[in-house]
Amino acid sequence: MSPYQAPWWLPGGHLQTLYSALAPAPRVAWRRERWDTPDGDFIDLDWAGGADGPLLTLFHGLEGDSSSPYARTIASRAMARGWRCVVPHFRGCSGESNRLPRAYHSGDSAELDWILRRLQPDFAAGVSLGGNVLLKWLGEQGPGAARLVRRAAAVSAPIDLAASGHALGRALNRALYARHFLVTLKPKAIAKIARHGLALDAARISRARSLHEYDDLVTAPLHGFRDADDYWARAASGPWLEHIRVPTLVLNARNDPFLPRARLAAAACRASPNVVLEFPASGGHAGFPGRSHWLARRTLEFFAAP
Repeated sequence: MSPYQAPWWLPGGHLQTLYSALAPAPRVAWRRERWDTPDGDFIDLDWAGGADGPLLTLFHGLEGDSSSPYARTIASRAMARGWRCVVPHFRGCSGESNRLPRAYHSGDSAELDWILRRLQPDFAAGVSLGGNVLLKWLGEQGPGAARLVRRAAAVSAPIDLAASGHALGRALNRALYARHFLVTLKPKAIAKIARHGLALDAARISRARSLHEYDDLVTAPLHGFRDADDYWARAASGPWLEHIRVPTLVLNARNDPFLPRARLAAAACRASPNVVLEFPASGGHAGFPGRSHWLARRTLEFFAAP
């Protein structure tokens, strides 16, 4: 398959990111299933495809779900191959608040491990936050991951969370992306405070203007991190790339607004031989628009390789 090149009429990472998020995507007739978690919470999984065929598990990005355009496009393409696809929703992302104070985060590989051990899929893919969690899990498991998945792929994963978080705190990125995420993150956190009587500062959360502020006030205290910087350092997948033993595609555009391209070069220096690094010059974040659904085709092509 030829390398990705953005259409001439979509110049720059911002346009490629935004167009992909807003462009029409195939309709998918999802079937929902609910699982109770070992700690008394629940997650919802959306299934597509028949009863047979290889199973692809797709982990969505921050505040994403099975309706995200990339999820619908990948699922549609997978079903065209006769595969099945399932999108497990991270806690609180399926349209209903989860039961416990905790939610989900970029390094929650323990939750992902439980999901994958129960699903036993052929392939696992993750986009953005979901890609970071998947890469971290693959590195932590080392050779053991091969007992659960044959191949994996991470798309636009923020492998250096600190660099990504600071990039999203800059003026244009903060206005375009961070504010979009905070529109749903902040009300969810404030609702948790009211429901569970959490010792979090709802007024400061409501005023948060960056993901660093939000992670300092919410993500870190709810999930056992000292602060946002500790969370970003410990949850990053970059240090785990050298330990991955399953054939894994890491696909990031060099013009991704979420991650400075210099951090991709740093990742390439430490990746294991099992990791296939593809860093096209264009594509944006979780984008790669046009070219007949290039992102979905490239991902499934990698999975179907012998």
